[in-house]
Amino acid sequence: MAHVPMIEELKKKKERYETLEKDLVSPAFLSDREKYKEKAKEYAGLKNIIGEYEKFLGLSQERISLEKMIEEEGKESEYARLAEKELKSVIEALAAKRLDLEELLLDDELTDLKKNVIMEIRAGTGGVEAGLFAADLYKMYARYAARMDWKISVLSLSESEMGGIKEIIFAVEGESVFKHLRFEMGTHRVQRVPETESGGRIHTSAVTVAVLPEAKDIDVEINPQDIRIDLYRSSGAGGQHVNVTDSAVRLTHIPTGIVVICQDERSQHKNKAKAMRVLAARYLEQKETEQREEISEQRKKQVGSGDRSEKIRTYNFSENRVTDHRIKFSLYNLSGILEGALGKLIAALLEEDRKLRLRSG
Repeated sequence: MAHVPMIEELKKKKERYETLEKDLVSPAFLSDREKYKEKAKEYAGLKNIIGEYEKFLGLSQERISLEKMIEEEGKESEYARLAEKELKSVIEALAAKRLDLEELLLDDELTDLKKNVIMEIRAGTGGVEAGLFAADLYKMYARYAARMDWKISVLSLSESEMGGIKEIIFAVEGESVFKHLRFEMGTHRVQRVPETESGGRIHTSAVTVAVLPEAKDIDVEINPQDIRIDLYRSSGAGGQHVNVTDSAVRLTHIPTGIVVICQDERSQHKNKAKAMRVLAARYLEQKETEQREEISEQRKKQVGSGDRSEKIRTYNFSENRVTDHRIKFSLYNLSGILEGALGKLIAALLEEDRKLRLRSG
């Protein structure tokens, strides 16, 4: 996004913000609850970016005033020398504010960034070791969520041997969750000596991660008549019955073939509600994947393809190394990362994404 188009875009947003400000005190809108709610939401969404733009305008005006003072006083003047020092810091502040505004505008283009997410972690190739690593990844994301003050709730869990996980589906709720977690989708590869390996040989296993922005009612419209609901008894590991009532729920979305099973709760209604959250998120993902495939240019603006089969990252225990293959970025702090220290890795992905979108914008 070049400087001039950015300023033009900000001017339009400021005009819209000022129009909304007038509308929100107009008796015509105050009497229409739905319209008022809609405009208030749009106004709130613009408030932050307009606040930053006004700071940018203030700095720009300050720069003009200082340059004028230096010109009028002459370079040998004591006032001019002081003004030049101040001008330097103002120019640095302007450059930083411009970057902030670019990022805010880019974020504004992606409406999903502030959404909560539903994540799915599945053990892939590697047998028992893949299940153990799936459990490690879930703990890693749970620890990162705690650092970010996000809330995690498990929607579905299928455990494997030795405390591993075959599949886990969980919701993550909080501030800008999808913005920070969207690049975690793909295949995560682990290279380590398994606990079950007596010969000390390094094995390679794989786990797939899906990150779905949680769908709201306005995002997707699912006709209840398109859903087949099957009820049956929940069963635990080894096939024993968790309870004796038909509380497990399987939802099938007939038009797309999406199937969701939930049996963790003893209440049929709770299982159905959890399954509906997952179904809506998967349906939204399918719609967005179809749109990405139609718009090939969009893929050039992404750090990854958005495909859960893409190999994105390797965790090498013998080297204490984590490498993200999409941005060719390595950190030698694997133990810290598994403890939830994902900040540097996610910051590098966000920065590369910002650069890509600025070049494409």
